[in-house]
Amino acid sequence: MINNLIINTLKPLGIPVGFQKYSGSQDTYITFFCYNERGRVFADDEEIRTGFSVQVDIWSKGNYIEIVRQTRKLLEDVGFKRTSAADLYESDTGIYHKGMRFSYEKEVI
Repeated sequence: MINNLIINTLKPLGIPVGFQKYSGSQDTYITFFCYNERGRVFADDEEIRTGFSVQVDIWSKGNYIEIVRQTRKLLEDVGFKRTSAADLYESDTGIYHKGMRFSYEKEVI
């Protein structure tokens, strides 16, 4: 459910997007995972709203600033709220890495 939302939301970027890992050959790609899924609203002892904490990672050997901006905008446009971000560098591979964390809530169907 949340995985398809993220993948479809980020399609306009034209960059490979993978759940947890990417095994292709592109130098720039995005991975993501949900690190916390929890009930947020309950009624009559039933969960009616679910909250998700998601990390989206952008990996690139080049300048990824515009990709970061576009990724954030696309996710925020569908209801994600950014909670934190960090710039990282993977010295063993020479890849720049931007980790962004988002929260998202959805009605249980």
